Order: sequence, then C-alpha cells, then structure tokens
Amino acid sequence: MRDRATVTAPPVSGIGTSPPRPDGILKVKGAFAYASDLWADGMLWGATLRSPHPRARILSVDIGAALATPGVEAVLTHADVPGRNLYGLETTDTPVLAEGEVRYHGEPVAIVAADHPETARRAAARIAVAYDVLDPVVTEAQALAPDAPTVNPFHPGNVVARQPVRCGDPDDDAVRARAAVVVRGRYALGMQDQAPLGPEAALAVPGEDGGIDLYVATQWLHVDQRQLAPVLGLPEDKVRLTLGGIGGAFGAREDLTLQAHVCLLALHTGKPVKMVYGREESFLGHVHRHPATLDYEHGADRDGKLVYVKARVVLDGGAYASTTSAVVGNAAVLGVGPYEVPHVAIESIGLVTNNPPCGAMRGFGAVQACFAYESQMDRVAAELGLHPVEFRQRNALAEGGATPTGQVLDSPAPVAEILGIVRDLPMPADAQPRDTGELPGGYSYSTRGEGVRRGVGYSVGVKNIAFSQGFDDYSTARVRLELVAGEPLATVHTAAAEVGQGGVTVWTQIARTELGLDAVVLETADTRVGSAGSTSASRQTYVSGGAVRDACRLVRAELLARAGLPADAVLAGGLVTAADGTVLGGIADALARAGEPIERTTEFRHRATFPLDPVTGQGDAVVQYSFCAHRAVVDVDVELGLVKVVELAAAQDVGRAMNPQAIAGQVQGGGLQGMGLALTEEIVVREGHVVNGSFTDYLIPTIADAPAMPVVLLEYPDPHAPYGLRGVGEAPTVSAAPAVVAAIRAATGLPLVRIPLRPADLVAPAEVP
Repeated sequence: MRDRATVTAPPVSGIGTSPPRPDGILKVKGAFAYASDLWADGMLWGATLRSPHPRARILSVDIGAALATPGVEAVLTHADVPGRNLYGLETTDTPVLAEGEVRYHGEPVAIVAADHPETARRAAARIAVAYDVLDPVVTEAQALAPDAPTVNPFHPGNVVARQPVRCGDPDDDAVRARAAVVVRGRYALGMQDQAPLGPEAALAVPGEDGGIDLYVATQWLHVDQRQLAPVLGLPEDKVRLTLGGIGGAFGAREDLTLQAHVCLLALHTGKPVKMVYGREESFLGHVHRHPATLDYEHGADRDGKLVYVKARVVLDGGAYASTTSAVVGNAAVLGVGPYEVPHVAIESIGLVTNNPPCGAMRGFGAVQACFAYESQMDRVAAELGLHPVEFRQRNALAEGGATPTGQVLDSPAPVAEILGIVRDLPMPADAQPRDTGELPGGYSYSTRGEGVRRGVGYSVGVKNIAFSQGFDDYSTARVRLELVAGEPLATVHTAAAEVGQGGVTVWTQIARTELGLDAVVLETADTRVGSAGSTSASRQTYVSGGAVRDACRLVRAELLARAGLPADAVLAGGLVTAADGTVLGGIADALARAGEPIERTTEFRHRATFPLDPVTGQGDAVVQYSFCAHRAVVDVDVELGLVKVVELAAAQDVGRAMNPQAIAGQVQGGGLQGMGLALTEEIVVREGHVVNGSFTDYLIPTIADAPAMPVVLLEYPDPHAPYGLRGVGEAPTVSAAPAVVAAIRAATGLPLVRIPLRPADLVAPAEVP
C-alpha cells in the first residue's frame, strides 16, 4: 500500500483548504437567487397539461376553452412545434408534446402562456382531451411477453439496452465444484426520486435576432442547447443558455423538462415566459432512479475466496430511454462490486414500460447492484462463519487487480483498508430511553426500549468516475488575468453547473494555487464558453478542475514570457519568485510589463476509455474508480417495526482532498440519501400511476432523522488525475443503503430483500416476486 499523500502548504485559500463557499451566506440568509426567482418585465407564465393515464391514444385535443380564458396568450400542442417534436439525452425518442399517444402518467400534452400563473393553470385544466385508454405495460413479464405491445416505437421488443459481462466460465462443472458454499438471492429496489428542494424553473426571453435566451436550472447547458435547437428550428448559436440558481439536482436536471416548453411559448408570444413546477408536477416531470429486480448467485470456497458470481439485473427505464443504456452498462460493469472474482457472468437489461421515465440519479446503476451483491456477501460470510468485514477483505480489489471487464487497476484501491477503518471506529453509546428521544419513534416516545435491539452492518461500494465506455468526455475553461485598479485579478469562466457540489469554491481554489493570488472571480456559467459536460458522474472536479488548472498554467506561462521572467518562476502570495527562492517582483508589476490582459481557453480530456465488447463485456471502459465503505449502527423496535439509524460512519479514498470540509459534506449527504433509499424513499407506482407525488407522502430524511456521521478521508493520489484527486460525490450513496439494511438484518434476523423497507417488512418480510 502506498503512503498517504504528502501535501505541501497551500495558499491561504488554495487547494487543500476549506474556504467559505461564495454562495453560502446568501443561501443561509435566504437571499440567494434561485431559478424560481427569475423575473422579467412583462413576462408571461407557463403551465403544462399532463396526461392522467399511463397509456392511451389521443383522439382529440380541444383548446378552445383555454384560449378563450381572459389573460391567456398562447395554447400550444405538438402541431405548434416549429422543428422536430422529439428530443432525448442519449436517444431521440421523447416527444416535446405528446403526439398520437401518451406513454406514461404525467406526459406533457399541451402548454399554456398567460399573464398570471393561476390563470395559466386554470386554462390548462380547461383543455379537453379525448383519450382511448389502453392497458399499460408495467411489469417485466408484460414488457417481455411474446405478444407484448410495443411501448415506444424506437425500442422494439421493449428493451433499450442489454449488456453482458463475462470472464472465466461460472457454468463449468470444475469451477462450480470448487464452490463449497453457494448462495442465491433475489433482490429488488423501488423507484427513488432525486427530490431536489428547488423545483424545475426557467425563464425564456426572445432575442431581437430571432433567437432565444434561456435562463434555467440544469446540469448540462450545452446538451440542453444541442437538444433544443432542432426542436425550436434554430441554429445552436441562436439558442443561448445561462445557468440559473439551482437548489439541488442529483440527476433530475440532466434531461429536458420544461426547457423546450418555455422556449416555445416565448418564441410564439414574442414575450418573456417563466415556468416553475410545483412539487407534484416536479415528481411527474423529471426522471427517477430505475427500480430494479436482481437475481444473484455467489459461490465461494472454504477459505473464504469467491469462486464465481452469476447475476441478472433488470432495470425498468419507463416510457423513454433517457440514460437507461448507460445505467445498464454501469450495473453490469460494477455488478460484482469491488472484489476479485475469477469467473463472472452478468447480464444487465433496461426495459421500456408505461411506468414513469427513469434516468440519472446519484450512483447511476451502481446503487442497485450494490444492494444485491452486498446482501449476498453478508449471506456468504454467514455461511462460512466469517465476520462480514473479514470476508470482504479476503476478496477485496487492490491496485494491480483486475475487474470482471479485464481492466487492471493502475491507481490505489484501498478497499480492504477502508473496511478496516469503519470496523475499528468506536461504537456509539446506547441511547438512554428515559431521558431522550433517541430511540426508534423519536420524540413521539413510541417505545421505552422494551423491544429495541441494536444491529451493526457493513458495506463497501464502487463507482466509476466520469463518463465511460469511449465517450468523448471533456471540459472547457477560460481564464483571464488582468490589472483592475492596479491589482491583479483572475477571472474563471466555465459552463460547469453548480448544483450544490461546491465547484464554485474549487475553481477559485485552483486558480489561487496556480496563479498565486487571492483575487479570483467566477463568470456565470453559460454557453458563451465551450462545454463543461454534465455535473454528474462525480466528474466535474476531475475534468473541469483539470481544465481550469491547464488554462491557469497557460496564462502563467504567457505572463512570465511577456514580462521577461524565467519560465520556471513561481507565482505565490502575489509575488513572482525564482526557483531558488529569490523574489523577482510582484505579479502586478509583471502584468504591467506584459502590457495587456492575458486570456487563455483550453479543453481538458481525461485518458481514453473504450467501449465494452457487446458479447463479453470486456474492455477498459472506466477512467477512474471510487471506493467508499460504511458501517451502520441501528436500533430497531422489533415489535413496532420502527428503525432508528444511530450512526452511519464512512471511510473513503479521495485521492487528494481539494476542499476537505466540502468533501466531508458530500460523503455525509450521499450517505443520508442512501439511508433514505433504505428506509423511506419510494415513488409508489400502481398500474403506471404515481400515487405519492408530494413531500407529505414521499419521505426524505430530515435533520431530525440524520444520525451521527463520522467521516474518515484517505488521500492516496491517482497518478493519472489532476492533483491526484478522485471523484467523491456518488460512492457514499452506493454503499450507504446496504449497510443500513445489513444492520437491520443483524438486529432482527430477517432476510430483508427489498428496499425501501416498510414497517410491515420487520414483522413479515416481503419477498420479491
């Protein structure tokens, strides 16, 4: 194992420190401008009419009553789309407005613009749509039946993608004979929602050139631009996007939601139009995490070494493709977890159904697989009489090991170490039932401790970082250095969406480190600069951070050349210093000699990845892996079916802690989101209908539910990454839910094969059909 990174003293607010977020005080005070706060003089308000049916033919749409409503200026249907009535993040298969058929509950059918939001909503309700309601396709059996109706014509057979991964031969009799212990299990996960507190919102302003300016909460400005231009019938340079303030994302803002609708209304009326979703519409209007059914078989020898793993993973993508293909790929590539297994056969499948569309959510395919393989690891360990951590450590991947796709890990992979760290952390004290509300049921005092049992569970997960399988994954950054009022000022401009992850802090930290000055400002993210890719896949610090670093280094080199200073001079603390430590002058003096501002734009690409073989799933598909381990401690009232998560401890290798405080927050936030999946968070869908689209019925953990969350960060630099850093944000969500469920199993002795758990599951556990 490598020694931990040696970090030299950084600038006051450079990398390795935890400076305050520039937007932090505004958000705490309620003064931050979110996209829902956007305003323009004379603007109209948009509203959407959505299908009440998961599957139906549209026989007619009568907009007369809506148009006659006072204050209404436009009512549009698919016939009013000037360009292509289709868009899609990976596959162009999703109508802007339903045409001929609706395929899920909540699909947009028509849009309205009016002078008041309530007028727009009332007018939308007055649109008369005649439907021929059809039986929806909502289960795997229905979707794959030989006589199944085709849900979406772009996906015959109701399958978006299949991805096998095979190495060795787990069906060989000699291989199977070495497995002294064989465990089979079927697992399921419900449909989790990203549930960002900030709803979808945008303001579209028609331009004098016939184009459109869109201010929007999104995760990827340029991919929105690419999808919108053909819909609006405009060239891309006339579709200009600027990032609006975002109140959380977690994948919900990768796909288009209201972007096309608000632009269509603005172009049609010639006036600015604003749209903001309410909470119920938000639940209907964006994609969710794929629900999944997973069948696993693990074989291990008597020495506690895995011999083979077989798995079939079925992911329900809903009516449209979104990112289902990539999620399917991730579930296959990461399907055995961070373990060395010589014989593997995995098949991952993404279905099309009349359920709500599913796409990106934090963890992206790895979450579903981790719940299943970690449940299996606990069961195999029990059969072998081994501690669950010891069994995992015996099989843990390490640097130099190979994944089931044949990719050799050429950077640190301290899987065994992080497991040992969480195992060895001090245990939390028992709750005092007569004095606090720390028992299950909280301050309602549902229990006094009579039926409460404590359980401890462990999990470790793996997540790929950045876009994989040959995707051209890059980011662009522009850096300008100039004198303002006699003082040097650096300006950083990227299109990277700040969704709460802290990029607005890290970009300035990098610029301060590379340019040796504290005065750094950020331009608003927009499409005036090249693409930064999506704020997803735990990639922005890696890719956009690399772009900012490289642009700063180009600026520094140009400054030194223009000012006649040595090329190896160092910029630090506002000074230019020779390699031997001699101070050569101030940065301000060097800029004055340079004569004019220096600006450089550059693109950063990580090392190449490659597509998986379509038959074997072999290939170097991943640029970097991230590992996180959790230990959960729970108290369970086994009589009332109540759970209290007492502690959720994590250990994670972050390569280089660019901003330690922000990273700890990412690990804790990801863990809490995984805890929500384990215990409470599920979009309930009955025969295709969403029945709990509100925060009254969709329950996300609050601060009252948050347990103690100690975090241990390791810094083993990845030699291939900028500053040695490793993506952070998703891996904690991957491993948290299995640890919580493992702890509940330990407390109750129940199998618990489906999440989220319900109180009834702790009395009569559900089986997966």
